Amino acid sequence: MPKATHLVLNLESKPGVLAKICRVLASAGVNITALYAAETAGRGKIRMLVSDRAGARGALEAAKYRVAEEPVLVLTLENRPGMMAEVAEKLAQAKINIKFVYSTAAAQTGATVVLAVSNVDKAAALLGA
Repeated sequence: MPKATHLVLNLESKPGVLAKICRVLASAGVNITALYAAETAGRGKIRMLVSDRAGARGALEAAKYRVAEEPVLVLTLENRPGMMAEVAEKLAQAKINIKFVYSTAAAQTGATVVLAVSNVDKAAALLGA
């Protein structure tokens, strides 16, 4: 899944918000496959890849959440020192800006990296994704 679309929610940062979002998705049978949540100035931004984007969006909207979508790259990298450096350097040389990144790393299966970049199509072609 090299090119993908993740969901984006801009919410108030307070206890229980993430729990409610996760419960809505769980009740709809939607699995969260990658998650990024951050806070700036009392506002929270949640970005997530899910197993069923349409189902997730429908469930969240039914629960009165505003949901946006954003294109991203999803890469599976070998879990070893320098792999992310290689990706970032290739993108930099091609003048592709990395807006943000979130990732997971499993010792045996490699690392899954989600990147939002200034030009998804160009980055995907460059990285062979």
